Amino acid sequence: MKKFNMAVDGTSGVGKSSVCDIIADKLNMTHLDTGAMYRCVALYLKEGNTNLEDLSAVESALDNVHIRFDGDKVILNDQDVSKTIRTNEVGMMASKTSALAPVRTKLVSLQKEIAAAKGYIVDGRDICSVVLPDAEVKIFMSATAEARAQRRYKEYVSKGMEVDYKQILDDINQRDYQDSHRAISPLKKAEDAIEVDTSELNIEQVVNKILDIIKEKVD
Repeated sequence: MKKFNMAVDGTSGVGKSSVCDIIADKLNMTHLDTGAMYRCVALYLKEGNTNLEDLSAVESALDNVHIRFDGDKVILNDQDVSKTIRTNEVGMMASKTSALAPVRTKLVSLQKEIAAAKGYIVDGRDICSVVLPDAEVKIFMSATAEARAQRRYKEYVSKGMEVDYKQILDDINQRDYQDSHRAISPLKKAEDAIEVDTSELNIEQVVNKILDIIKEKVD
């Protein structure tokens, strides 16, 4: 199979990262988790009490943000923040900060530069339309808010966290609204992306469905 890029967009909590990890492993590709990158920025701006309404301050703060991936670990300024960035609080913050022009400009530029060599699976909110508009394979993953909330609830419980299902559902609905109504690169399905509704599918079924799409598009 020739080297290619796959762009994956989708709503919050739909399982993009998990699915992309598995497919990247199966096809010997590299998964670039843009969601983790945006969460890193959100965490840094939050911990630095950066005024999000002051875009000059945001732009200056971004000069001090250095993100790298070490296997399954996400490293922000030499600190392992893999677990910290996955909290609901940071996720909601990321939805706000990712709408800021300086944040998107910096990370989109970096993502384009990384993926230019091909062989990448890149997931996020605007990958098909903005980051990798020329990707050979474009997927839009969707699922009902209830299905996503139930998955996230089970995930948190399995980790021993005390969580409230209704709060998770409310957060997902709010995140969906924020992501789809922001002025810069709102979440939407690209015209040439293939939608995969995961509401009634387990992760293995989703992976197999996308692998079939890749075979049809690339072979």
